[in-house]
Parts: sequence; structure tokens; C-alpha cells
Amino acid sequence: MGEPGASHVAAVGENPPGTRGLRERFLSWRDRLLGNPAFHRAAARFPLTRPIARRRARALFDLSAGFVYSQILFACVRAGLFERLAEGPRSTAAIATATGLPEEGALRLLRGAAALRLVQAAGKGFWRLGEQGAVMLGNPSIGAMVSHHERLYADLADPLALLGGRADTNLARLWPYAAGERDAMAAAEVAAYSELMAGSQSLLSEDILDACGAAGSRHWLDVGGGEGVFLAAALRRNSALHGTVLDLPQVATRARERLLQCGLAARAEAVGGDMFNDPWPAGADTISLVRVLHDHDDAPARALIARAREALPPGGRLVIAEPLAGTRGAEAMGDGYFGFYLWAMGSGRPRTADELRRWVLEAGFDRCRELKTAQPMLARVLVAERDGQGVNST
Repeated sequence: MGEPGASHVAAVGENPPGTRGLRERFLSWRDRLLGNPAFHRAAARFPLTRPIARRRARALFDLSAGFVYSQILFACVRAGLFERLAEGPRSTAAIATATGLPEEGALRLLRGAAALRLVQAAGKGFWRLGEQGAVMLGNPSIGAMVSHHERLYADLADPLALLGGRADTNLARLWPYAAGERDAMAAAEVAAYSELMAGSQSLLSEDILDACGAAGSRHWLDVGGGEGVFLAAALRRNSALHGTVLDLPQVATRARERLLQCGLAARAEAVGGDMFNDPWPAGADTISLVRVLHDHDDAPARALIARAREALPPGGRLVIAEPLAGTRGAEAMGDGYFGFYLWAMGSGRPRTADELRRWVLEAGFDRCRELKTAQPMLARVLVAERDGQGVNST
């Protein structure tokens, strides 16, 4: 898959831009200094630099030990540890019996979890929920995502092999849609992934709607809307709003059931179809793509934006919401976590807000702006509008 920016990679023997500039000389000096063991020893001994040296050493160790930390969390989720501690402190022996672990193994897990603030000691030989464990318990979708990571962990066992090709990964086999096999999904595959996405989407829907609002819309089309969690949240915001979910037929069936259970069937429908090839339901003045574009490679992602532009009337708007690369304070989540996750999935990549904004304007929208969200590391929101005059501006 071709990636933007590939043309800017220097050829063998070619110097990168700015090699002789002041900044490049400074960075070269910095790299030589930080790579010098004698400098590290001196910095660790000198009182003014000792805290900095220790922080950097800790950060580097955490980076190298991160997989172990994630596996401690994974073990806690698989063992149901947070649910077992929800009613109050329990002894090491009781935890061992409940999880089927030997007592020494249970104690090792509990101590590791305590170091990560997932649990905490509650007297000699007893344990209770820690800060992070309480957060996990209050957000079941996080635990579902951690359980789902079992496939990703397996794919990352040999990261260079993973980067060497995207075919037949454990993660891609979970969701054949990513590989274009839209008719190959069994009911169990659809249910497992749809439930996971529905659970995680419930965390984000209110934040997204706080940013973009629903009051000014009459009919909302959520493309790739899964089980209808986001659409249901929008409909609850505006009692006069009607809406449609467009997703694969197997998923749309589940969306109808959810919308019926939510008491919204009179104002909502779920249409089964291929969002790339089948006609989109007509009549929407707001179209949303919530965590959809980053699941797809560049050509299909741009095609979805173009189809949204064609489907909207003058005055209509497109809402794009997803985690983005380059998000301040969450850089590792963008190109780190999602970069590797989507590679293992077999489709898509994280993108920056500027890149999506450019695509939107090139598709013929007249304006595109970003709206602030409460948790930008989880979802940022771009709203594109068309007024029918064909004048592109930011």
C-alpha cells in the first residue's frame, strides 16, 4: 500500500533536507551526547541533572517493559479480577481459588497489578480495587477491547514479520470486511466485532455530539454506523430528528434490533448495503463517518468523502470523528497504537486533521473546521459544510 510522504524518503546516499542547518547540527550533537555512557553516569551523579536522568531512564524502561505491563492488565481482565474485587477486599487465597491460580501465582499477579494501580493492598494479605481498576470496572468496553487485543498481541509477536506483509493476520481474520470479504462474515464474527465496536462507541458518542450538536439537523445518516449506538445518541439529543444507519446487511439487522429496544424505531431505520458500491439512503442533511475513515486505505477513504458530498444537499454537513495522528499529548496513540493496529487489521492508517481537511475540500466541500472535544485522544471532530457555491475555504 502506498503511503503519503513516501516520495520524501531520502534515497540511499542522499542527505535529508536540512542536513547542514543549525537545527540539524544541534540534533546531531544531542544524539552524540545522549549516546555517550560517560555523560549518563555524570548526569546521574550531578544533583541538578539527576532527576532528569532518572526520569529518562524510567521512561525508557517503561517503554521496553510496556508489553509486560499490558499482559498484566490482560491477565486481570481474563481472570475477572476487577469484578471479583467490586464488592470489597478479598484475600490472596480467595483470589487464587476464584481464578484457579496457585496462591503464589495469584500473589505475583496482584503485586504486579498493584504496581500499575489496578489494585491496591487492603491490609495484610487482602486486596481491593485500585484507581485504574475502578476505571476499568466502570467502563466495560475497555475490558472488551483488552480481551480483543489477544489477537493483536499474537500478531505483534514478530513485529518485523508483521510489517513485512499484511496477509492472514489474526486480527484481519476477526473482521474479513477489512480485507474486502464483505460476504464472508459468519454471524459469530459479525456479533463479536459489532458488540466490541458498540461498547467502545458508547464512550465517545456524547463527546462527539457535545462538539457538533444535533439540534440543527432534520435527518441524520450514519454511514458505517454499526449497531446504531451513535445514531441513537443523536436521536436522543433532538426529539424531532430522524435518522438512518447504513452498514452491511448482517450488521444492519443488529442495528434494527438495538434501535427497537431503545424505543427509537419510529424515527430510525437501518439499511443494509455496501457503503462503497450501493446507493446511499436519500434525504439526509447530516452525514457522519464515525471511526470509519481510518479503517480504510487512502483511495476508499477518499471515495467515502466524495460520496458524502454527492449525497448532501446545499446546506448539508459531513461529520468526521475518529482518533487522529499528531494529536498533542497522544502522539503515541496515533502512529504508534493505531498505526500498528490498522496494519494488522489489513486496512487503513491514522491520518492528521490537515490531511483529512485537504481531502474534504478537494472533494468539493466549501468549508471544513475542527471542533473541540473533551477527549481528543479518543476522538477529534471535523465538520465539513457545502453551500452549493463551490468555493473552497477553511
